[in-house]
Amino acid sequence: MNRSACSCFAPFAVVLVALSGQVSADVLQFTGFAQSREGETLYEERHQVDGACENGVYRPIEHRVAYMRQGEGSSETFAEKTLDYSASAIRPTVNYRQPDFDESLKITYPASGSVAIAWQQPEGATKRSITEISDKLVVDAGFDNLIRQHWDNIVSGESVKFRFLAPTRGTDYAFILEPAESADVKADHVVQIRPDSLLLKFLVDPIVLGYNEKGALTAYAGLTNVRENADQNYTAIIRYAISNYPECKLTP
Repeated sequence: MNRSACSCFAPFAVVLVALSGQVSADVLQFTGFAQSREGETLYEERHQVDGACENGVYRPIEHRVAYMRQGEGSSETFAEKTLDYSASAIRPTVNYRQPDFDESLKITYPASGSVAIAWQQPEGATKRSITEISDKLVVDAGFDNLIRQHWDNIVSGESVKFRFLAPTRGTDYAFILEPAESADVKADHVVQIRPDSLLLKFLVDPIVLGYNEKGALTAYAGLTNVRENADQNYTAIIRYAISNYPECKLTP
C-alpha cells in the first residue's frame, strides 16, 4: 500500500481526553486501545465529545482527544487533537499536534465555500492550501457523524457516496461508505470506507469500522492519523470502550 497516497486517511483516526469527577448528561466519552495486526500495543486514545440533545438526538459540538503511551508505571500524552462541530457535524475545524515529530495540522474555514489547510510537516516545512467545499465533503472525524446521519442506510445495508478531504494533499476525493465483512472487526454493524476511484482502490486500503446498536463506534481498522516515524503513520486495529453516553439517542 502506498503510504503517501493513504495519507488522506490520516484524519480517521478517530479521538479525546479523560474526565475526572461527574460526567455531564450531554457528553459522549470513550477510550480507544490501538494495537498492530500482530497484537502489539501501540497507544491509547481518550475521547470526550461535548454536545447537546436536540429533539431527542445528540448533536456534537466539541471533541477533544488525547493520545497516550504507557510507560513504566505511568502514561504519557504524546499527541492531542481538538475538533469543533459548531458549524457542521461533518466538517469540523481541526487542530492536531504531535510534538515528538514537530508536526501539526490545522483545518479551518476562512470564507464561505472554502476550507484552508496548514500542515506543518515532520521536516518542519509548512504546506498551505485552500480548496472548495461541496455539500458532500466530509472532514476528519466528521465521518463518524456522517454514518449516524445515514444510520437507516447503514442498518439497511445500503451504500453512501461522499467526498473526503485529504489534508496532506490539499484536495478531496470521492469515497463510498458501504457494508463490509472483516476478520479484524466484529460488531453489530460493520462498514468500510473505500475510494470510489478505480486507481485509488489499488493505492488506498479501505478503513473498516464497527458500530454497536446505539450508533457508537466500537472498532476501527486501518491507517491512523498518528505518526509512527518520519515516513509513515500507524496502521492499527483500535477497539473502543464507551464510558458515558449522552441521555439522548446518538442516531435519528
